[in-house]
Amino acid sequence: MFQSYSYTVAERFLRYVKVDTQSDPLSTSFPSTAKQKDLLQILANELKEIGLTDAHMDEWGYVYATLPANTDKEVPVICFCSHADTAPDCSGKGVNPQLHKNYQGNDITYINNAELVLKTAESPHLLNKIGHDLITADGTTLLGSDDKSGVACIMDAIHFLVNNPQIKHGAIKVLFTPDEEVGRGVEHVDLKKLGADFGYTLDSGDTGWFEDETFSADGVKVTIHGISRHPGYAKNQMVNAMRVAGHMIARLPINRLSPESTEGKEGFVHLVRMGGVLEKAEFDFIVRDFEDDLLHQHTEELRKICTEVLKEFPGSEMEFTVTEQYRNMKKVLDQYPQVSEYARAAIERAGLVVTQKPIRGGTDGSRLSYMGLPCPNIFAGEQEIHSLKEWVSVQDMQLAVQTIVHLCIIWEERT
Repeated sequence: MFQSYSYTVAERFLRYVKVDTQSDPLSTSFPSTAKQKDLLQILANELKEIGLTDAHMDEWGYVYATLPANTDKEVPVICFCSHADTAPDCSGKGVNPQLHKNYQGNDITYINNAELVLKTAESPHLLNKIGHDLITADGTTLLGSDDKSGVACIMDAIHFLVNNPQIKHGAIKVLFTPDEEVGRGVEHVDLKKLGADFGYTLDSGDTGWFEDETFSADGVKVTIHGISRHPGYAKNQMVNAMRVAGHMIARLPINRLSPESTEGKEGFVHLVRMGGVLEKAEFDFIVRDFEDDLLHQHTEELRKICTEVLKEFPGSEMEFTVTEQYRNMKKVLDQYPQVSEYARAAIERAGLVVTQKPIRGGTDGSRLSYMGLPCPNIFAGEQEIHSLKEWVSVQDMQLAVQTIVHLCIIWEERT
């Protein structure tokens, strides 16, 4: 089926990563950065050119499109979703992608950062990619494969289906989102307008990876109010809010309950941002666990630490605000076993071994599942994400394209 197909996924990916779509966690607008719409509009235009006549970008930046069914069967409507924004952890401006053809197992250097080396000893997945064509950035920015590889895979799969009408499938919906990296990716999505029964995000790593379980997640903002006085006359009067905050942070566990000390299904409390002045200090945490009860326990441990420190600084006051972010999708997906079953079957049809594991993070699918669109996660090839060493294999993206197509076929076959 794919032997004579000329994939467009690499060409698309190399174009998409050059468009700066970095989101901003401090912004209150939606999307958080207007530049995300630059790529999202390009995607809407390209979907129209492929033949999806209803493709468009709405006021919020969401791209919606439909590939109509070409079967007489009543097949559930399936949606494929990826996010167009990139993480704020590293620069996403001026991405200069580099193609390393026919990789032979060597350490990879970067043309604009001589000190940066992608070593096989630190990235063992590289040794499984001998003979592949790898793409990196130039060492000064992230690459953006999270999640522009997913975007490119969906675009190429739709291109394939349009150009191979003999392959029967139900109605296929496409959804591209902004702001996933700042936890707001589906804040304004219109599921009624989307009109899908089930969905799949393309936002995972190595070939064969399939994920139907994510962290549950909350955000915590701690605000400390101190008492400002002239430092020359401050004895027994000043309360420095930044010092209070520093003591709170110093009391956090070192060898447990942090990202650096946890793995598998262990949860954590992670300080992501802090700042302030003498009179007022603020710091933000993300709290994660696979079990909601444990998630709440971690939050309460953090609250207890902050409350105890506060007692040591008479006159100081604290605001402790907890915001729900998303919940473990598995509770929803277990009610629709065919959604995961068909995804595993599609991966196997692409000639791969399924690797099923929980995500130590979240996807747009986490929130979509609880909004009424059960939505697990499928690999798109992305590696070393959120870092200057980020890379992706062209051949892995091609296998993700195959998986999407097989998944469409399986839904039609088994209905």
